[in-house]
Order: sequence, then C-alpha cells, then structure tokens
Amino acid sequence: MKSETYSVIVSKKAKEMLVSHAAFLAKVSPNAAKNRVKDFKETASSLKTLPNRCPWLSGENIPKHQYRYIAFGKRYMLVYQIVDMNVYVDYVIDCRQDYQWLFN
Repeated sequence: MKSETYSVIVSKKAKEMLVSHAAFLAKVSPNAAKNRVKDFKETASSLKTLPNRCPWLSGENIPKHQYRYIAFGKRYMLVYQIVDMNVYVDYVIDCRQDYQWLFN
C-alpha cells in the first residue's frame, strides 16, 4: 500500500519566526541554533506523509479544527493546516511563550 505524499509549504511568516528563534539562540550557542533549524527542516519534511497524525491545536482564540501542531527541538512547535494535499506551515512557536495572540 502506497501512502500519499503531501506538499509542505512554509509561509514567509513561519520562516521569519524560525530565523528569529535561531538568531536568539545563536547568541548563546551557534551550534544549538543550527541544530534547531535542522530539527525544523526534518520535522516539516516528516509532514509529507501522515500529517493528520498530529493533534489539533486548541485554545480560546484558536479556530476549532483548523490548525495542527508538531513539536520539535524540545521547546518549539510547528503549527500547520492541511488543505487538500498541501500542508501549510503557518507558525513556528517557542512553547515557553504565550502564542494565543497569533489567532486574534
């Protein structure tokens, strides 16, 4: 049985967020920043197959059953939505920060 392959599309906003997180981390450890970017790429790539395996993102201001998330690098999550055979990565979030404002 062949599994379907989805296209993964990373938004400009998500790329900017990743760069911001990596730049902050690079001040402490350039290697850690490189590893975080590598983790992001591997995690995003993993969504090419079975993106529905990840849980729904829920919260007071988050549209129900619109976004899913997958953790990477211990403290970060990639927030995405699936439309047809496309996975749209919309946000890269540091889980230690409040991210509800994104969905207002």
